[in-house]
Amino acid sequence: MKPEINNNHELSRRKFLRTCGSVVAGGSILAVSGVLMHKILVQPENHSEVGNGSQSDSSVQSGEGGFKSPYKLASSFKTTDPIEGFEFSGDRLIVATSKKVSVYDLSGNLLHQFAAGDTIRDIVAEKEMIYVLYPTRIEVFSMTGECLREWEACSEESDYCSLAVAPGFVFVTDAANKNICKYTTEGGFVKFIQSPEGFIVPSYSFGITYANGSIFCSNPGRHKVENYTLEGEFIASFGKSGAAAGSFCGCCNPVYLSFNAGEIITSEKGIPRISCYSPEGEFRTILLDSKSLGGGNVAFDFRVNKDKIYVAAKNKISTFQYDLQAAEETACSSCSVDCPLRKGINI
Repeated sequence: MKPEINNNHELSRRKFLRTCGSVVAGGSILAVSGVLMHKILVQPENHSEVGNGSQSDSSVQSGEGGFKSPYKLASSFKTTDPIEGFEFSGDRLIVATSKKVSVYDLSGNLLHQFAAGDTIRDIVAEKEMIYVLYPTRIEVFSMTGECLREWEACSEESDYCSLAVAPGFVFVTDAANKNICKYTTEGGFVKFIQSPEGFIVPSYSFGITYANGSIFCSNPGRHKVENYTLEGEFIASFGKSGAAAGSFCGCCNPVYLSFNAGEIITSEKGIPRISCYSPEGEFRTILLDSKSLGGGNVAFDFRVNKDKIYVAAKNKISTFQYDLQAAEETACSSCSVDCPLRKGINI
C-alpha cells in the first residue's frame, strides 16, 4: 500500500531514501502499515558528512574488518539547496534541487540555473537534453532551461522513482505499480515491464540504469539486480541477501545503480557502501565503504565520470579519485578489467 504523506511534508526520493529504514523482527521483515511508514518518512534524517566516518564504523558496516578503500576524497563543493538528483553532461554537472535545476562546471562554479517543478525524483542528461522525473510526470528541458516536452504518467496510481534513457526510449521504475514503464523519448507509452519473480518495493529503492544495449534495475525487496533487453525481455539477475561484502542487506537494496566501463556499480543503505560487480553479477570489490562515505545508514546517490566517483550528501557533492598507493592493498590493483576508474593519481 502506498503510504499517505501529508502534503506539507512531501519528500523527494532522495529524502525518502535518507530517512526510510528497514523494520526487522525475529529475522523476518515485517510488513509496515501506512501509519507507521508515514512516521518513518517524517523522521529527521541521519546523514553524516561524507568522509567523516570512524574506523570502527567502517570495520563493522563494510562487512570486512580493516577494509581499505582504493579511493581518496579529492575535493568537494556545496550547493545552495539539498540535492534531489544530479547527472553529468560532458564537463558540466547538472544538479536538481527543489523547484530548480542548476548547471555547474566540474569545479563547482555555478554556470546557470532554471526553474523546475517540486519533488524531483531523478534526473538524466542525454544528448544536450535534461530529463526530469517527478512522481507522476516527466519533463524534458534543453541545457538552457527551455521545456521541450512533458508527459503524464501512464497510470493514475503511478509513483515514479528512477529513470534511464536509452536510444529512442525512456524507462521509468514505478514503486506504486511495481513495474517498469517504457516510453518513447517523445513521451509515447510503449509497454509495462514486469519481473518474472515480481518486483518487491518496500520503499523508493527502485533504481535503474541503461548499459550497453540493455537495462539493469534493482528488485530491492528480493536483494537483486535484474537485467532486461530494451524490448523488456528478462535476461538474468544476480544478488543475495546478507551483510557481507558482495551481498545486499536490510529490507530493500540496492538503492542506486550505475554502469561504467562494463561494470555495474551499486549503492546501498543500511550498510552504506558503493560496490562493483561484473554485468554477470560477479562481485569485484567495495569501492567506497561506510567510513569513506561518512557512516550513518542511508544510501548515497553517486555518479561515475571518467576516473572519478562523485557522491551527493545533503547539499554537498564530494569527488573521490583512485589512489595508486592505497590501491596496492586492495582488490582493484589486481583486477583485469580495463576500468577508467583505476587511471587515477597519487593523492
